[in-house]
Amino acid sequence: MKFKKSSIAALTLAATLSITAGCSSNSNTTQNNSSTAANSTNTKTTDSSGKFKLWLGWTATINNDSLVQQYWKTEEPGVDVQLEATQGDVLTALNLKLNTGGFDDAAIFSRNQVIDDAMKRSNLIQPLEQYFNMPDKYPSLAAIPKEFLEQMKDADGHIWSLPSYFDINPSEPWPGWSSSAWFIRTDVLEKVGMTENDLTTLDGVETYLKKAAELKDESGKSLLPLGILTDKNDENAVLAAFGVTVATAGGVTPVKQEGDNFIFMYDNPGFKEAYKWMNRLYQEKLIDPEALTDKSERYIEKNKNGRYAMNIGSFWDFDASLWEQLDGPTAPGWFYKPIPFPQIEGVNGLGTTQVINPYPGYDTYISKNTKNLDAILKFYDYTLTPKPEQNMVVNEGPAGKYWGWVDQPYGKWAFTDESYKALRNSGDQAKKAQVTPELYMTSNYSNEWYAWWTNEQTHAGGVKTGEFSQEIAKMGATRVAENYDMVKAKSGGVWEKYAPELATVYKEYRAKLLMAKDDAQFEKAWTEFTSALEKRGHWSDLKTEWNELYKAMSNK
Repeated sequence: MKFKKSSIAALTLAATLSITAGCSSNSNTTQNNSSTAANSTNTKTTDSSGKFKLWLGWTATINNDSLVQQYWKTEEPGVDVQLEATQGDVLTALNLKLNTGGFDDAAIFSRNQVIDDAMKRSNLIQPLEQYFNMPDKYPSLAAIPKEFLEQMKDADGHIWSLPSYFDINPSEPWPGWSSSAWFIRTDVLEKVGMTENDLTTLDGVETYLKKAAELKDESGKSLLPLGILTDKNDENAVLAAFGVTVATAGGVTPVKQEGDNFIFMYDNPGFKEAYKWMNRLYQEKLIDPEALTDKSERYIEKNKNGRYAMNIGSFWDFDASLWEQLDGPTAPGWFYKPIPFPQIEGVNGLGTTQVINPYPGYDTYISKNTKNLDAILKFYDYTLTPKPEQNMVVNEGPAGKYWGWVDQPYGKWAFTDESYKALRNSGDQAKKAQVTPELYMTSNYSNEWYAWWTNEQTHAGGVKTGEFSQEIAKMGATRVAENYDMVKAKSGGVWEKYAPELATVYKEYRAKLLMAKDDAQFEKAWTEFTSALEKRGHWSDLKTEWNELYKAMSNK
């Protein structure tokens, strides 16, 4: 899949990949730099004098004597990395930290414009652009794709963070974990006498749901035909089937391009049609009546017990462990399978549920008062080594230490240290922290090899998750980022001011639209919704500012 060169110059700071609700998240690397970095060997040392503190912008279980951290300290890259996790709300913690003198050495956060602005305004961090031009000392920093760095420069040419978690070859990006789709249970499909070919249209899907409603689960209860966890915005997969784009690459709102026009999520005719369809199913008792009140734990429990005949949404939300822990067809989870989005009359193309964004997903800021600058740069020069396996190396140690190739490099792999494996896979965060801090986000990734699609599985069901993801990525709702996916809010603008209220309006009327008792009540709720978008969400003002921001970005 090619990263379109026409979009490169206009791309801006991006957030991590995500499927969003309402408001949300190239050229090849210079060959000389890539070659130098890829073929260089970082100097190994047993000198542990290099040391720094890294503040993590998320909650985590910390053990600063983990096996991987011991390796970093005593072998490669010879740096003692001491971690500090965030407690509670990230923005609150950041505000407190910056107002009490700042962090000691370095801080890593998921890429976020609010955080980036706060860091720059604090006057507590230092510019870093010079360190990306020192191939002799920091070859991996010099090998970071230049288009990433160019988009990070401020008006004075300064770069204020070390980027990480990016694709080392943005012209052929890794598609990521596509997870949002329509899922059926093949055992139920067989019981009702239908095949997957019968589910290519909405009529076929509805026929399946009606027949499934007549079946009983193992406890003797009638099957719930369709499950959608709206608490996690899983209705987005329905919207996408109706042609509504629901994902961005860090932009303020999902946008679909049709010719020279841009269609915003709430303005897309498919948005209303999707809710009309879901409302009709709700009236006919084909959707779980608790779809709008269930939380994750309850939803997962229903799936575990085989209560649903069909699910729409992300497979992460109904818990991949339901099949990953199985060796065969011994529980309902074994029978889950994604199916292509159904064809809908009048819908010319699917909306986007996931945007492939090869740009950095994390930023590490360095205190201007740190006394450990070289240790920080040395560590990141190691973590950002441009090799396909480096993400795995940072997370689990180098090949041959605790894991190794089963057949050949970039093929299957398995943990080779049984003690490490037992703690790593225990499911206990404290035990896992004894072996690895899981700092994969300080590294990079590659389409050439992705560890968690090629690992040796303990259970036969373990391969299903990777297979599902790769299959979903080919269904037509996943695409590479364009510049309009990355339009971000300006400081003090209307998006910064009204985006939270816009999200509140959507969540409030989502329930009213889905649960309307009849068509008349639905139309009334729709009229109220569009009015609230305008009056409370300032929808027209938001779209005007978006167009202005997009035009300014495109003219750069």
